[in-house]
Amino acid sequence: MQGTAATGRGPVRYGPPAPGPGLPVLPELAEALACAAARTEPEPPGGGPELREAARGYWLRRGLPTPAERVVAAPGAQALLIALLGAYGGDILLPRPCPAWWSPQARLLGRPSYHVPTPAECGGVPDPYALLETVRRVRAEGGRPRLLLLCVADDPTATVAPPETVREACEAAVGEGLHIISDETWRDTVHHPHETVPISPAEMCPEDVTVLADLGGAFTPPGWPAAVARFPDTAANAPRRARTLDVLAALGAVVAAPLAAAAALALTEPAPVVERTRRAAALHGRVAAAAHQAVLDVGALARSPQAGRHLYADLGSFRSRLAAHGVTDSMELEDYLTARLAAPAPGGHRFGDELGALRVRLSTGPLLGSTEEQRLDSLEAADPLQLPHVREALSRFAAVLTELR
Repeated sequence: MQGTAATGRGPVRYGPPAPGPGLPVLPELAEALACAAARTEPEPPGGGPELREAARGYWLRRGLPTPAERVVAAPGAQALLIALLGAYGGDILLPRPCPAWWSPQARLLGRPSYHVPTPAECGGVPDPYALLETVRRVRAEGGRPRLLLLCVADDPTATVAPPETVREACEAAVGEGLHIISDETWRDTVHHPHETVPISPAEMCPEDVTVLADLGGAFTPPGWPAAVARFPDTAANAPRRARTLDVLAALGAVVAAPLAAAAALALTEPAPVVERTRRAAALHGRVAAAAHQAVLDVGALARSPQAGRHLYADLGSFRSRLAAHGVTDSMELEDYLTARLAAPAPGGHRFGDELGALRVRLSTGPLLGSTEEQRLDSLEAADPLQLPHVREALSRFAAVLTELR
C-alpha cells in the first residue's frame, strides 16, 4: 500500500516547529498586542467577532467569500487541526512528504493515516492516480478513508502546486467522497507573487474544502499562536463547525485576547503588514535561491523553492561519504547537519519520508544574520546577498555541503 497506517500504538513523536521568519516583530503588531494587554475577558471558543470578521475580509480579498459565522479561530494550527480531525472523523490521507506536525495529530487521536506520493513537479498535493489507488486499497482492507490533508504552498518542499495538479487531486478526492482540509499557512509567503499564484482548492471544490491557515506563516511571530479555519457555506458542514467548536471548548483552546487583537490587525492587512509580508517573502526567496544553488553546486538535489523559509534537499548522492561519518538514515543526517550548521536541520523522517532516504529540510532564517540589527539590515537591503553577514552565512552553508562530496 502507498504509505503505512498510524494506529496510535507506540510513542507520539512531535516534529520540529515550522521555519521561523528570523525577523523582529512588526512594531504595529506589537503595539496592538500591548494596547490589548488589559483585556482580561477570555475570547469565546472559535474566536470573537473582531477576529472572525478580520478573517472573513482576509479570505474575501483572496476570492473566497466567507460568512463570519463560518470562521473558527484557535490558539495555533495544532489545536485547530485536532478539532477539525475530531469533527470530520474517518481515516486520513496525507501527501508524502507532509508538514511534520500532521501525522502526530492523527496518532494522538488514534486515527489511521496513509501517506500518498506527490508528483515529480511539486510537494504538498498527492498524485491523483496514487491517491485513487490508495483509497481503493484502504477500503479493500476495511478502512474508512474520509479526509485528505494537503497544502498547495508546501512545507517541507517549499513548492507551489500548479493549478492543474491541484484540480486533478481535488477532483479525485471529491469523487471518492473525501473531504479536503487545505492548509494554506504559506500561501502569503510566495517568493515571486506575480509569477507564482497559489490556487486554493476551495476555489475549485467550494462545498468540499475546509481551509486552515496559521498566522505564523506570514503575519505573526511563531510564539504568538493564532490560526483560523474557513468552513464551506453548506448545511452539511454546519454540524462539523459546531463539533469543532465543541472540541476547542473542551480543550480550553481559545486565543488570548491580546493575541486576538494583534491577529485581527494582521488579517485586516494594513499597509505596514502588507509591506512587511511582501519584503520578508522576497528576502527569504533571495536567500533560498542562493542556498538552493549551493545544494545543486555540490551535486545534491532539491526542488526550486517557491514559498516559505526553507528548502528540502536530497543528499542521497552523498550516501557513501555520509556513511563514513556514521550517517546512514535521515535521523542521523538530522543530528549531523544540525551540529555542523549550528541550526535546525530536521530529517525527512519527520515529514513522513522513508527513514532510509537522506532528505532534510534546511531553513533560510539562520542565514539572515545572528543579531536583530543584522536581520533588519537584511530585510532593508536592496541586495541582501551582498551584505557581509549574509555572504558569510551562505559561505559556511556551502562549505558544510562541500565537505560531504
